[in-house]
Amino acid sequence: MTLSIEEEARSQGRRLLAGVDEAGRGPLAGPVVAAAVILPEGMVIDGLTDSKALTAAQRLRLFDVVHEKALAVGVGVADSQTVDRVNILQATLLAMRDATEKLAMRPDMLLIDGRDTIQWPGPQKAIVKGDSLCLCISAASVVAKVTRDAMMEKMAREYPQYGFEKHKGYGSREHREAIRKHGPCPQHRRTFRGVKEYLPQPEEPRIGLFS
Repeated sequence: MTLSIEEEARSQGRRLLAGVDEAGRGPLAGPVVAAAVILPEGMVIDGLTDSKALTAAQRLRLFDVVHEKALAVGVGVADSQTVDRVNILQATLLAMRDATEKLAMRPDMLLIDGRDTIQWPGPQKAIVKGDSLCLCISAASVVAKVTRDAMMEKMAREYPQYGFEKHKGYGSREHREAIRKHGPCPQHRRTFRGVKEYLPQPEEPRIGLFS
C-alpha cells in the first residue's frame, strides 16, 4: 500500500488526515461501529490493510500498534435500535460522525471509506475501497472491526443461544437457525430480513358475534 492518497491531500495543505471506516453494516444483530484514526505524517505500519483481509490475530496485533502509534483515535457506535429507527446507512454515518467528534485533535481533512460523506464542517473525501488504498482508513478499519468483535463477544455471554462469538451477528446458517428457534433478542435488527419474519405478530382484535 502506498501513501499516494495521503500525499495528495497533504500537497493541498491538509496536514492532519483522519481515516474513517466502519464495521457491522451487514449483520442481523448488534451495533454498527465506526472509527477515526489520525496517523503521523509519512508513517507506514507493516501488514496494515483492510481488516477483512486480515486474520483475527493479525487484527488484534495491529489494533495495539495503531493505538500505540496514532496521534488520535475515536470510536463511534450506533446500536441496533438506532439502525432500526433511521436505517443502516444513516446509522453508519452517525457512527462515523461520532467517531470523528471523539478525536482528541481536529483533523484538517477526513478520508472516508465508501461512497458517502458525513455531516461535518471540514473538508472530506469519500474513497471507494479506501480501506485497501489508504493507510489511515485501513487503521480505522482495524479499530472498528476489533472493537465491534469485542462487543459481540460480550453480547454472546448475555445471549448465549445465538452464538454471537462465532459469527459476530452476521447471517450465518447457524445464526438464522437460532433466530428461527428462539426468536429475535433485543440486539437483533428488527427491520432486517431474516429477523423481522420472526417477530411476534400483534393479535387481531376479536369481533363479537353481536357487536
